[in-house]
Amino acid sequence: MTPLTCCRLVEVDDFLANLWKIHLQVREEGYVQDLTLGLFRSDYMLHVPEEATAPSLKQVEFNTISSSFGGLAVRVARMHTELASFPRPGQSIAYPAHDLFGTASAPAFPPPNHAVETLVSGLAAAHAAYGPSKSTPALPTCILFLVQDKERNLFDQMALSTFIRTNNPDIPTFRLPVSKILADTTIPSTSDNPSRPLIYTNPANSALRFEVSVVYFRALYAPTEYDTPSSWAARHHLERSAAIKCPSVLLHLSGSKKIQQVLTDTSSPILERFLPNTSKEDLEMLRSSFAPQYSMSDGPDSEGVKIALDSTRAESHVLKPQREGGGNNIYRSNIPTFLRSVPEKDYKQFILMELIQPPKAAKNVALRSDGQVVAGDVISELGIFGTCLWRSGNKGRDGMEVLQNGEGGYLLRTKARDSDEGGVAAGFSSLDSLILYDE
Repeated sequence: MTPLTCCRLVEVDDFLANLWKIHLQVREEGYVQDLTLGLFRSDYMLHVPEEATAPSLKQVEFNTISSSFGGLAVRVARMHTELASFPRPGQSIAYPAHDLFGTASAPAFPPPNHAVETLVSGLAAAHAAYGPSKSTPALPTCILFLVQDKERNLFDQMALSTFIRTNNPDIPTFRLPVSKILADTTIPSTSDNPSRPLIYTNPANSALRFEVSVVYFRALYAPTEYDTPSSWAARHHLERSAAIKCPSVLLHLSGSKKIQQVLTDTSSPILERFLPNTSKEDLEMLRSSFAPQYSMSDGPDSEGVKIALDSTRAESHVLKPQREGGGNNIYRSNIPTFLRSVPEKDYKQFILMELIQPPKAAKNVALRSDGQVVAGDVISELGIFGTCLWRSGNKGRDGMEVLQNGEGGYLLRTKARDSDEGGVAAGFSSLDSLILYDE
C-alpha cells in the first residue's frame, strides 16, 4: 500500500487506520523480521457481455489474508469424483446422464485439486527459512494457526495442519485462539534478546515451550474481530515479533479494494512498476482480466462518483468498502441512495467496480451452509490458490528477494443466480467442483 493511498483511507476508515498505525509503531521500534509469507486466493468469474462472442475471465478480488476453503475444496472435489465413479465411471447413479460425464471407457472427473499441498508448501518453506531458534537456550520451533474463538471453519483449517503432521512430522503446529494471544505467547525484552522471538507456551502444559516460526492468520481480518483494546494490542504484539507473519500487517493492507482499484488504472504506471520486465502483450493480457474499477476519492466531479450517483449507470456496478468476508458490498440501484446517506468526505473509503456479467445460468441443486437444500439457476466463481515467500530489502522493490512462488489448487463456489454476494461462511454460496471440457 502506497503511503499516499493509505493516508487517504485512514482519514475515513478506523480499521485501516489502526492497522497502518501498527506498521508505523513497529517501524519506529525496528522490524526484526524481513521475511513475509503470503497464502493467496485470486477469485474469477466468467464474463459474457451482450456483445461478446466468447466468455472471458474477470477477477472479482484478490485475497491476502485468511484465504480459506483450500482444505474443504479438495474434499469436495474428491467427493464429486467418487460420486461420478459409482457404481462405475460414466454410469453414475448420483448424477443424471450427461455428455460432460464422459463414458465408461473415457470418464470425465473434476481435475485433481492440489490446494492443500500448495498452501502447506508455503508454510513449510517459511518455517525452513526462519532458521534455527533465536532463543537462549534454544527452543523447538513451531507454526501457529491463529483462529477465531468461536471458529466455524475448523475442518478446512485442520486439513492443512493434518497434512503438515502427516508429511512434515518435524514441524509442530498449534491452534491459538485470538483471545489467548497475549496469555499464551510472550516476547523477551529487547534488552534481553534483540531478536524478539515469539514464544508459545502450551496452555495444557506450561513446561512445553516453542519458538514460533510462522503465524498463519485465519482470524483478525475483519473489524468485528477487534472488539476489545487487547485485540489491537495482540496484533501489535505479533507484528513486532520475529515470527514470519502470514500475512504481515502491510500485506494485509495491500489486499484492500483500493489497492486493487489502483492497479487496474490504465492511466497510471503502477502495474508496470511491479512488473518491470513484463512484455507489453503480457501486461495487456493481465489487464484484460480486470473489471473496470473507479476511484471514489477524487471529488464529486470524478467519473466514479458520477456513475455511482446516477441511478441508471449504477445499475451495472457494485460499491465495495475495504472489507473481507462477504456481505459488505452495495449493489446496483441501492448505490445512489446509500451514498446520499453518508457524508461526501466518506466516499473515499469505497471503490466502484463494474459488475461482471456471468453466462447463462445452469440448473443445479445445492446444500447451503445453513443446512437448506435449494434448487434453481446457479452461477459459479473460481478461486486459484498461490503462495509467495519473500525477503524485503533496503532498496524497496528492487531489493526484494523471492524465495518461493507458486500456484496450485482451486476453489469453486456456486450460488443462486440472483444472489449478489458469494461468501460460503456467510451462507450465500456452496462449495463445488468443476468438469473441464472442449466446446
